[in-house]
Amino acid sequence: MIKEMGDTMGKNYFTQEQVNELKKNRYVKKVSEKSITYTEELKELFIIEYDKGKLPTQILNELGFNTQVLRHRRINCLTQRIKKQSIAPTGFKDTRADNSGRSSTKDLSDEEMIKRQKDQIEYLKQQVEFLSDLRRLEREAMWKESKSKRKTNSK
Repeated sequence: MIKEMGDTMGKNYFTQEQVNELKKNRYVKKVSEKSITYTEELKELFIIEYDKGKLPTQILNELGFNTQVLRHRRINCLTQRIKKQSIAPTGFKDTRADNSGRSSTKDLSDEEMIKRQKDQIEYLKQQVEFLSDLRRLEREAMWKESKSKRKTNSK
């Protein structure tokens, strides 16, 4: 029995054409025949929309992905990973870039520890800024909504 190009030995591999198409999406950080790495921006947008009640396939379609290429299993794994990362202390940061996804087992020098802590502080500052902006936008939206309701009620 011959399997289709994108389904070798039961694995969901991408064809070269699919890899090239996925590379064009601004929310793809890196893609190969075997895997796809998404940007932090995608993960943040995804969890916001997911929490509003949208389905994962709907969110990914709106972000320019062909969900038939990604397939159900990959979408499900992505959803679970994003939900897990959204409550993790490191958030959506890709820790693999720093340490291949493994926790450090060696003792860090003072310089390494200071650098790691500075990076963490910078990341946390960015998160606080993002959340502050989000809260401000929510307040503005609520204010505009209440203002329009007041105009409607006064007529």
